[in-house]
Amino acid sequence: MENIVNTETTEIIGVRFRDAGKTYYFAPGNVKANVGDSVIVETARGVEYGFVAVGNSFVDNSKIVPPLRPVLRLADESDLARYEANKKLEQDAFEVCKKKIAEHGLDMKLIEAEYTFDNSKLLFYFSADVRVDFRELVKDLAAIFRTRIELRQIGIRDEAKIMGGLGVCGRPFCCSSFLSDFVQVSIKMAKEQNLSLNSSKISGTCGRLMCCLRYEHETYEEEIALTPPVDSTVKTHDGVGTVTEISPLTGFIKVKLPSGDTKTFHRDDVTVLKRHSREKHDKE
Repeated sequence: MENIVNTETTEIIGVRFRDAGKTYYFAPGNVKANVGDSVIVETARGVEYGFVAVGNSFVDNSKIVPPLRPVLRLADESDLARYEANKKLEQDAFEVCKKKIAEHGLDMKLIEAEYTFDNSKLLFYFSADVRVDFRELVKDLAAIFRTRIELRQIGIRDEAKIMGGLGVCGRPFCCSSFLSDFVQVSIKMAKEQNLSLNSSKISGTCGRLMCCLRYEHETYEEEIALTPPVDSTVKTHDGVGTVTEISPLTGFIKVKLPSGDTKTFHRDDVTVLKRHSREKHDKE
């Protein structure tokens, strides 16, 4: 019987290069790897040491961008030793670059130094409020380290992801502990969750809206769709009234009755006579 090859999928190994980093797909070739293994891979910026996040598996072709770069081999003890040695070199490079930035009087904040595994390139990540002319700095660094130098300006969210820290909840930043990609967060999500719109209360340490606003967004959307909006007219067993307050997750609503009393009902126990436009309510 002929072996049928599924041409709609491709075998991959998923690799990360830092904790909570994005997972990149590579062509495994003859390499068999399990989650947690270390591998040496070929990337656009050179040979790198990475960590397997997805073992050998097949994914739909729509999820990859061909051609996939190869996994060269499983990392051995000598590769690990070099990787750890590079980490020490990065610490030294960071201090040197920080000193040179001060000497040149550049208005930039150095965030991280990073060597490629084969030491063919040394990257420095920095943040700055304005455009920085760092050409002379690059010349100095190239003369000192005698390798290719690259400086990359990153945003405030990327800075928080690299540096880490504790959020207002007292836990490590989501972005640096488990979020591989930044998710889109909007002020509408805070509104739907009846949170204070005070920016200091819904913003993370990075100054942007907290990523965790996204976590319950889908649930709130589903429950809100089932709940009559504020100002809707509903029929209750105590008469017809107007919705004054809603609690989508519990399903309870407060209704102002003609008598002037406000009572609490479950949304399943009322009949909506006139549903107020939620879009109009949001604008108000």
